[in-house]
Parts: sequence; C-alpha cells; structure tokens
Amino acid sequence: MTRPKRILALTAAALVGVLAAGYAAVQAAGGRTGLIIFYVKHFMREDNAPFREVAWQQGPAAPATATADAAAAPGARRPPNIVLIVVDDLGYADLTLRGRGIADGLVPTRNIDSIAREGVDFTVAYAGNATCAPSRAAIMTGRYATRFGFEFTPTPKQFMQVVTQSERKGATLHRAVYFGDGGPDQPAYEDMGLPVTEITLARLLQGGGYHTVQIGKWHLGDSPQFRPYAHGFHESLSLQHAASMFLPEDDPRVVNARSDEDPIDQFLYAAAPWGVRFNDGPLFKPDRYLTDYLTDHAVRVIEANRNRPFFLYLAYNAPHTPLQATREDYDALAAIPDHRLRVYAAMVRSLDRNVGRVLASLRAAGLDRDTLVIFTNDNGAPHYVDLPGRNAPLRGWKASYFEGGIRVPMLMRWPAGLPTGATFGAPVGHVDIFATAAAAAGVPLPADRVIDGVDLLPFARGEKDGRPHERLFWRTRDYLTLREGDWKLQVTQMPRKDWLYDLATDPGERRNLAASEPARLAAMKATLAAIDREQSRPLWQTLGAGYIPLDKTLSDPQSPDDEYVYFAN
Repeated sequence: MTRPKRILALTAAALVGVLAAGYAAVQAAGGRTGLIIFYVKHFMREDNAPFREVAWQQGPAAPATATADAAAAPGARRPPNIVLIVVDDLGYADLTLRGRGIADGLVPTRNIDSIAREGVDFTVAYAGNATCAPSRAAIMTGRYATRFGFEFTPTPKQFMQVVTQSERKGATLHRAVYFGDGGPDQPAYEDMGLPVTEITLARLLQGGGYHTVQIGKWHLGDSPQFRPYAHGFHESLSLQHAASMFLPEDDPRVVNARSDEDPIDQFLYAAAPWGVRFNDGPLFKPDRYLTDYLTDHAVRVIEANRNRPFFLYLAYNAPHTPLQATREDYDALAAIPDHRLRVYAAMVRSLDRNVGRVLASLRAAGLDRDTLVIFTNDNGAPHYVDLPGRNAPLRGWKASYFEGGIRVPMLMRWPAGLPTGATFGAPVGHVDIFATAAAAAGVPLPADRVIDGVDLLPFARGEKDGRPHERLFWRTRDYLTLREGDWKLQVTQMPRKDWLYDLATDPGERRNLAASEPARLAAMKATLAAIDREQSRPLWQTLGAGYIPLDKTLSDPQSPDDEYVYFAN
C-alpha cells in the first residue's frame, strides 16, 4: 500500500487518538523529534522500487520538412523551444547577479547569471504566492491561483497536527496555530490538486504542436487525476509528494545539515521520501544526487526532441530543505567555516552547475538560438533554514508578503527573439510567464477566462512603454496584499494591522505609512476589497498558520518588540 493510501486508510480521529496515546511515551525518547519519528514509523513507511531506467519518447530523426504554405511565407520558421526552470526556496541574495551571493562571493552563480547577461533580467519580479504550490499554480495558468480556489499549499492534516502542535525551542511568545481538520468536506491531501478545468501552459502549447515534458517537483495534486499528464504533459518524471531527500541520509555520497530547531526538517529526515514516478508508473529510487539526476533527464529530453518544438518544465527541488550536498561540492567549499552554510552553499553550487549543463545541452543540440529559457524561483528564502541575510536587502521571508517573501529572479534568454544584456525594472510576476510563452509560441490565449498575466516580450524588446501591470494582488486566508504603482499595502489579521509602504523610497519596507497616509490607505483598501471579491472560495481549508518573524531566523529568541505575521499553509 502506498504512503498516501496508508494515511487515508485511517480516520483523522483514529490517528489523533493514536498520536495522543503515544505522545507521553515518545517524549522521553526525544520530545518533538520523538513524536515526529513515532508518527512516521507508524503511518508513513514506504519502500519504493529499486532504480530503473527511463525511456523518453524519441522525436523525429530529422527536422520536419516545411509545408508549402510555410515555405511560401517569408521568414517562416518553427516556433522556439521553451525551457522553464523553476527552483525552490532560493534566496533573493543567493545569486551573484544580485550582489556577492552566498558566503561573500565564494559561490558564484555564473550559469544562472548568464541567462540574464545573455538575455533580459526582470529586476522587480514577483512570485505568484509566498509559498510554493500556489506560485506553481499561477505559473502554470497565468492566473492568480485564488481565481480558481488554489489558495493554500496542499498539506496532510496529520502533518499539520504534528508540526503546529510541537514545541519549538525559544517560542516563548508566539507559536504556530492549528485551526482544525478542515471539516467533513476537506479533501484528502493527494486530492488537493489543480482543477482540470484550468488550462495549463502545457495544455496550451500541446495544442500548438509542442511536445511537452515535466521533470521534478509538481505539487499540484498527487492523485492520478491531477498529475502532470492530466494537465497537458506528454511525459513526466515527477517527485513523490512536495519534497524529497536528495540522497538517503546514510548514503556515503552525501553530507547532511540537520536542524534541531525545525520540525519540518525533522519530519523530512524521518519520513525520508526518496522516489520519482515516470508517467503513471510505480515509484522508484533515483541512482544519484537528485539535482544531478533530474538534469541528466533534462539533457536526454532536449536531445530526444531536438527536431521538434518542445516545452520542458524543469522544476528542481533545490535548494529546499533538507540541506544535503554531495561530498564533492561540500569539499570544494572548505573556505566556509560554518557547516550549515557550507552545505547550503554546496547545494547552490550544484544547482548552478546543473543549470549550466542544461544550457550547454541546448548549444550542443544546435537549439541555443531558438530556445526561450526562463528561470525563476517559487518564493523567497524561509526563516526556518536559519541562514540570515539570504533575502537581503529585502525584508521578510517565505510565507510573508513582504518583499523578501515574494520577490524572485525572473530571467529570460532567447537570442532569436530577445535583446542581450537588457534589464526591465517595472513590476512583473509569475502570472506573466504563461502569456509570454504563448506569445513566443504563436499560440493564442484562452478567451473564456480572465488571464492575469501579460506578454512581456514587447516590453523586453522596447516595443512597448510603461508598466505591464498597474496592480498586483495576493491573498492567503485573511492576509491580503496589493501593489499599486510604487505603493504596497498589506492587510493582516494575525496581527490585526495595516502595513503601507512607498517602495520607490523604501524598498526595504521599514517605514509603515498607514497612519500618515489615511486617504491613500482607504483608497487602496477599497481597491483591494474589489479585487478580492473577484476571487473564488478556497477548494480546501487551511489547517494552520505559522509564526513568521520578519527580521529573525527560527533559532533567534523571540522578543516583545519583534514584528511578525502569521501565514496560513
């Protein structure tokens, strides 16, 4: 029986009862960690099949012959390939494109930076959400995820019970809050998925003659009716659930940096998810460090499809926790004295090298000039990794709508269709990837629904002036945010507060002007409420909210003067 089925075989009430009964016994064996391990051992064990090879579909042996109509059209050519690279929990300051990068420049991200140097750097780009799954839903659809109810990150209720109710060292003032099990209509975790009524970028491009492939993290539904192949991907090599180990903890090839503070980290190490699924087949174990493994297959996909237009969605789970690096990358960074920082830096070193491998494979296949490469991150770096400064000079973390939680790199390279070494400084967002890729492919946008994104190509080329967006909107439960021009308003209920900033003069969000700008505050709140009314009800309920200190990491002691927000899962 697979892991989700084993969980679903138990009622929530029965599981809570077992956990309660076992709680006292495991306290003596490790407190919070003991409880997590108790839960995992009883309910989350799973043995994936051994490693197996993957056979990708092979495209034509030679480029298709132009049709008579195409030959008659001056300048007719096949549409560009599209490679969308999404990484996981990268910090705003982690790239040397934005400064010195990690460990004062010891980890130059030359390959990722090259996408901007040889293309366009959208310097004020925003994630679709401050956590991963709703961001990915926005990327895939070009719409605010709240328009179709994908408001909260899919999370098993048992996980939320354990994580929100476990004690954290130093949590003297604020702790996570558990709201309850979501009620009788709450779907199972694996059925918290992107509705198939949504038109994904894969489905859109598939209709335009593209071969579509997904590799890596999906996190838009784990049951078969929500998997990548149900959303327009011809082929898929996807991670099990939302996260994965990079290698088993005891593998001699890996160096680990476990956290004693973070229950999520403890959960990941205890659960040890280590498996991938090819199309609708069984889960099996990769044979090497996961970032390398996913890239191996991305390279094979590029080679297999060199003679037909393809869309490759390559979603690395790096550098998300658990912090695990290859021994080679770790040993190469001996100049970094802090073990945890060194492991994280080694993960970014690996990620950059593997992005370089993807770019090199396009060159080797002769596809470099006619491929649109898009690089972005799902949200800002999290506070619970306990590495300060990763979002500097921005304020806040993942799971907050402060700039540090939602400002991400968005880089595009397409030698045949975009300028080289250009920057674009007006606000753009994840929602724009859909429309931009569709325009590059020459595929019309759906006309039967609101598309919140816009085509960025004419802005990047200098063909169109002004801002692609006058407003950008975010919502998670009762935490709403609006960027309007250079002004940004956040309205929170935990704490009950309005946060108003002029980003033109205060990009670090340090001077809250809500009290001194009452007229602007009222007008923006009215606009925020109007946009909110356009959104849909959530498809499932949030089960809890985490305490996010804006200016501290997880292990820093709490203080009454700390500013914070609570963010629902």
